[in-house]
Amino acid sequence: MSIETLVGIAASAFTATSLLPQLIKLIKEKKTEGVSVLMLVVLFTGLALWIFYGFLKADWIIIISNSFALIINFLIGALTVRYKDNSASKGE
Repeated sequence: MSIETLVGIAASAFTATSLLPQLIKLIKEKKTEGVSVLMLVVLFTGLALWIFYGFLKADWIIIISNSFALIINFLIGALTVRYKDNSASKGE
């Protein structure tokens, strides 16, 4: 495996998992304060474009890592909508 491939895998793994701590915190606390819906929309768009780019280039590292990141961000978005009332009703 080339150094280029290893760097690509490492970069993809760190990027794809970067919002896991946010997702875990959201699940534990059930509070959405500090989660920007606009940021999630922009990120969804960027990740979807990266996945499309990966298909165009037939690059599975790009496709898999960005698909994983898109799933994490989708879960954050869904939980943000679900728990929005929890934060608002507690005056936070």
